[in-house]
Amino acid sequence: MFYQLYELNHAALQPARAYADAVRMLYSNPLNPLSNTLWGRSIAATAELFERTTRHYSKPAFGIDSTVVDWTSVPVSEQVVWSRPFCNLIRFDKAMPAGKTSGPKLLIVAPMSGHYATLLRGTVEAMLPHADVHITDWVDARMVPMAQGRFDLDDYVDYVIDMLHELGPDTHVMAVCQPSVPVLAAVALMEARGDAFVPATMTLMGGPIDTRNHPTAVNVLAKEKGLDWFREHVIMQAPWPTPGFGRCVYPGFLQLSGFMSMNLDRHIIAHKDFFMHLVKHDGDGAEKHREFYDEYLAVMDLTAEFYLQTVDTVFIRHALPKGEMTHRGTRVDPSAIRNVALFTVEGENDDISGIGQTRAAHDLCVNIPAEMKAHYMQPTVGHYGVFNGSRFRAEIVPRIVDFIASHRRQNRALTKPRLARASGA
Repeated sequence: MFYQLYELNHAALQPARAYADAVRMLYSNPLNPLSNTLWGRSIAATAELFERTTRHYSKPAFGIDSTVVDWTSVPVSEQVVWSRPFCNLIRFDKAMPAGKTSGPKLLIVAPMSGHYATLLRGTVEAMLPHADVHITDWVDARMVPMAQGRFDLDDYVDYVIDMLHELGPDTHVMAVCQPSVPVLAAVALMEARGDAFVPATMTLMGGPIDTRNHPTAVNVLAKEKGLDWFREHVIMQAPWPTPGFGRCVYPGFLQLSGFMSMNLDRHIIAHKDFFMHLVKHDGDGAEKHREFYDEYLAVMDLTAEFYLQTVDTVFIRHALPKGEMTHRGTRVDPSAIRNVALFTVEGENDDISGIGQTRAAHDLCVNIPAEMKAHYMQPTVGHYGVFNGSRFRAEIVPRIVDFIASHRRQNRALTKPRLARASGA
């Protein structure tokens, strides 16, 4: 009922948003002499700020039309190569010149934690020159009719395994944040079964493998509240008239509220600065704000069963590091992994996945040879900087690319990892 009231409130504000948008256009129109005055720009800025802070943000587009390979610009197009009710697998197809390949197959598993996969646009752009990039495009749970059934953590693991089968042998998988646990579980299950399509390398970035290490505010909250609290306070039914009306979900706007409250002062300052950029006619500064928040404020719902199972398994019981995680009744045993090279990446100032939480994967994967394991901690970056931004492109991407090249199955006997081993495993 609360979710339905939230939607009704948003709908009730639609006339006010339309009026605010009309005021913005009136006072920013160059034909209006007041648009060049401080008073006029202040009115336009106030109207835009109101409209932006009360709107629904729809799913953004990746918008990647080209990339540069060997100093040559090549066109890029999106192709859906695999599809299920809760996820599409997108391939960024590069129109390579004759005689050249797209590079090693890379599956980027985007987090299913409230934001769309487009949050990893920078990750995709950085990896495109070096690999044949595929990414999981998770579907907003409130847009999936109830007739399509449930989706929980076990289904997530099955999806990862199915996608690796779809991509075939010598595929490399990269998990960003939340999917580190299900990806590690999927690989462990595949190795235990002797699956021929197990990936060549597994890169885990800022993931909550063992949240007992340097617990963050997110980890402490889950431990203190307990599963019943989350079930009673944050699970709601998808509102009418969405296609998933009646489905129990964890609303994206609640996840967004939690993230923003962790750094509320930064967001308040950012919006104040945005207002001043508009008043001062600083177009570049205002546009950067729009680009970031158009992405950041676009959120999706998660199915209740997936959210609750993840909270319980990862943050409350610590089932994976304790050896208690199961998938459809089968215990997940990371020690079964022997043939997949493991690279972990952390950020020094990560306030979502604390230092040591991702590196814990090395302690679990005891049967991966030492020469096939590497860890890197990026100084001075927070959670977002682990997979995006200038330091990611300059410091982390070269290490990932080198690690993948060094551990492609056909190259393992010939090359050794270089940059990726800089900080040891």
